[in-house]
Amino acid sequence: MPAHITTAPPTVHTALLGLGVYRPRRVVPNSEIVERIDSTDEWIRTRSGITARHWAEPDETIVSMSTAAARDALSAAGMDVDQIDAVVLATSSQMVLGPSAGAVVATELGMQNTAAYDVSAGCAGFCYALGNAASLVRAGQARNVLVIGVERLSDLLDPTDRTCAFIFADGAGAAIVGPAEEEGIGPVAWGSDGSQTDAIKQDKDFQQYFGEVDAALAGGQTPVRPYIRMNGAAVFRWAVTFLETACKDALAKSGVTVDDLDAFVPHQANSRITDALIRTLGLPDTVAVARDIAETGNTSAASIPMAMEELLRSGASKPGDTALLLGFGAGLSYAGQVVRMPAIA
Repeated sequence: MPAHITTAPPTVHTALLGLGVYRPRRVVPNSEIVERIDSTDEWIRTRSGITARHWAEPDETIVSMSTAAARDALSAAGMDVDQIDAVVLATSSQMVLGPSAGAVVATELGMQNTAAYDVSAGCAGFCYALGNAASLVRAGQARNVLVIGVERLSDLLDPTDRTCAFIFADGAGAAIVGPAEEEGIGPVAWGSDGSQTDAIKQDKDFQQYFGEVDAALAGGQTPVRPYIRMNGAAVFRWAVTFLETACKDALAKSGVTVDDLDAFVPHQANSRITDALIRTLGLPDTVAVARDIAETGNTSAASIPMAMEELLRSGASKPGDTALLLGFGAGLSYAGQVVRMPAIA
């Protein structure tokens, strides 16, 4: 190796050092939704397990929610912003192509010249970002990394869409990843299946939409904006048949079994998918299972950190517990890892 190039520091262990979340102020019960989608509270509960969700008000933006969650994560970790070397933010609902939300959040937090970028991996986004962050720390590219999962999916919902309007919601979760004496974040097991793109996607791209706008205006009509659409049956079939392998891969990579787990934190997509995974994996009754979907809905990239926080806040899990995380969704993509549960503020 040329003398002027130095090698990276030796690999270090990593851990989740602190966790924070932000839940929007507005709580939306099923009763506010059922009439527009010609449904009932019982149907929504039976299909998804959801009783209510949080939708952001105009002042609760991707940046403001991320910043609030990040401040709580820093507090839980006992850190200042100047100790963070990079920000990795996962979202699928940032309504501009640039700048990255991560860069704006870093500045809002008072960081100077901090590396920051966004990850778009749908509901697997937080686990993808967590895998990125752990690799940065292990490689010596950063000492501490702020990881954020955040969504304002209410911006992308057709309020009359029976398949989506009752499921998706808003919120943010953040975690600090840094060095540790013992490994606290296992190797990520991840992948994607682009053949399943139609299962969850935006129904038209913006180039198509702009063309429709011109045509609609010329004809005195109102253009129909892009919305997120989902084939729930296709997602369910893929999840219950494929994700067992993903979970077992994540466990094997970390050298643990289901009997070693204290908690299971799957993406909060649907309570029936969670139930199917519990049965398929043969999880012991002693494992605490995240059920945050009931009051929070499906918050995509924010889902897993928010569900982790609920388990910790409720006392169902505690810092240091061994937990299996599993994110899955649009792409279709998936990612999971075994972690030690962090502290909360």
